[in-house]
Amino acid sequence: MTQVLENTGERIIPDEMKPTNGLYLEHIARYYFSLPYVSGRVLDMACGSGYGSHFVAKSKKKTISELIAVDNAVDAIEYASKRYNHPFVQYHVADALNPNLKQEIGTFDTILSFETIEHIPNEQEFVNNLFHLLNPGGMLVLSTPFGQGRNEPCGSPFHYFQLTPEEFENLFTPYPFSNLETYHQRGVTIEPPRQGVKYALGVAVCKK
Repeated sequence: MTQVLENTGERIIPDEMKPTNGLYLEHIARYYFSLPYVSGRVLDMACGSGYGSHFVAKSKKKTISELIAVDNAVDAIEYASKRYNHPFVQYHVADALNPNLKQEIGTFDTILSFETIEHIPNEQEFVNNLFHLLNPGGMLVLSTPFGQGRNEPCGSPFHYFQLTPEEFENLFTPYPFSNLETYHQRGVTIEPPRQGVKYALGVAVCKK
């Protein structure tokens, strides 16, 4: 029997949610959105319960070589390993800010990281780590919720901050990405930002 995973407040556990749960649908929409960019050796950073890693591995089994799913929560990785086991997926407990992560898990052709940076006090250090884990020509797909900005009060007790759309775009400018596209998400819709539309999240697609 698969163990029960404690819901810490923002953790997505599909087995404990209705299929119509809005939060779950928004999260899985980001994994759907990422599929055209996924190939080769894949990293899912902050994989949580593992449902997204499993979904990507099943959906892209013809174009990926393996998927490494990483989270710093031991209970989440134990749960994911049992509930979302897949021959292409390896689950690891690791710290996203570990400067030796490249030596421990290698480099990747695709990196996915959804709803992660707002949980990390130094987001630039995190993006820097991801950049060095990404192979030349590789794709990074990353998302985060919008808010009042860095160093501003945040309404979520689980977040250090929530960036503004401008801060989100500027997060990637220090790096020599050959191509950078930013999208905004409202509900399950992910699209280029439109004038006058208020969006809840940003999604960046970066090619190294």
